[in-house]
Amino acid sequence: MTASGLLGEIADVGRDARRGGYSRHAFDSPEHDLRTWFVERAQQLGLDVETDRNGNLWAWWGAPGADAVVTGSHLDSVPGGGAFDGPLGVVSALAAVEALQAKGFRPNKPFAVVVFAEEEGGRFGVPCLGSRLLTGTIDADRARALRDPSGVTFAEAAAKAGLDVDRVGADPDRLGLIGQFLELHVEQGRGLIDLGSPVAVGNTVIAHGRWRFSFAGQGNHAGATLLADRVDPMLPAAETVGAVRRLARKLSDARATVGRLVPTPGGTNVIASTVDLWLDARVPGTSTPELVEEITRAAQEAAEAEGCQLAVTRESYSDDVVFDESLRRSLGEWLGAPPELPTGAGHDAAILAGFVPSGMLYVRNPTGISHAPEEFAEADDVEAGARALAEVLERLAR
Repeated sequence: MTASGLLGEIADVGRDARRGGYSRHAFDSPEHDLRTWFVERAQQLGLDVETDRNGNLWAWWGAPGADAVVTGSHLDSVPGGGAFDGPLGVVSALAAVEALQAKGFRPNKPFAVVVFAEEEGGRFGVPCLGSRLLTGTIDADRARALRDPSGVTFAEAAAKAGLDVDRVGADPDRLGLIGQFLELHVEQGRGLIDLGSPVAVGNTVIAHGRWRFSFAGQGNHAGATLLADRVDPMLPAAETVGAVRRLARKLSDARATVGRLVPTPGGTNVIASTVDLWLDARVPGTSTPELVEEITRAAQEAAEAEGCQLAVTRESYSDDVVFDESLRRSLGEWLGAPPELPTGAGHDAAILAGFVPSGMLYVRNPTGISHAPEEFAEADDVEAGARALAEVLERLAR
């Protein structure tokens, strides 16, 4: 059972005919199918699988216990995402376990493969929701009230999936079992192809967050309403999109994106009554909130000029994360000094890093494209990543 072969087994699950790529979101049918697949595959390896109070899957090699070595990633995707983001870390973990079993290794420490729920935030809007709930870095009531684009709450979807929604939230006992956490992930960016290495060690994650900008105007008829009589929220929304790029360019290495904009009611011949847009902002250091403040001022000025109202809501935010230095040093020694890379992408490992020693491995992505169908990794590099993961897990679990 190779990591590439396991990816092939799920290659048809959640294909998105409209967007291309894959759409696999928390508690929807494709994600349910992937979870079922994971349980079956883990059980074939003799692992005992359980679902925690927040919908995260844990496959234990031996009895659960303290100081556990834990690895894994996620199976959900962004809308129209690639085949590797998330699943690569899960299939590599399963392949690593099988390889270790084949050579007769048995861990001396508790050992688990974890699949975190709703890492991308593709359905309910908050990234790394499963690990945030586990660690208590998001309020349980807020999480239960999150709604997907169809109006279904997280609580409703979780209950339908069989969770006890009253128990959703911080899980200090389970968190306390983790001694070290390691996540393997496809590279999100184009660094390793130029460095000539199939694998890298992660060192930092850039501070990032998501904000919702809600512009309210007056819905009206597109043909019967004179331009001078309009209060059109689409105008300040559009000006804000431009301001995001303009203001982000002023800061070194800033990344700011509007990837989603929703007018209501959304008719072709209707002036929108409201327009919501979502800002994703990421700046190394402490400058992300400052950038968002500048964007907010520009959005407020544009809204006032059109006679619209503006409300801004922070949906998530994480400071810069530096992965555990001791673990990074060990990974480098054990793997023959591969490159170390920072990333602008968020990960469950970055959430856990505030609580337990955590680290990351990246597998080369020659296109540099992620969160899109063109995301890619060569089969040889996928297997190199799985071997590296197995090597590290064996040393950690001795």
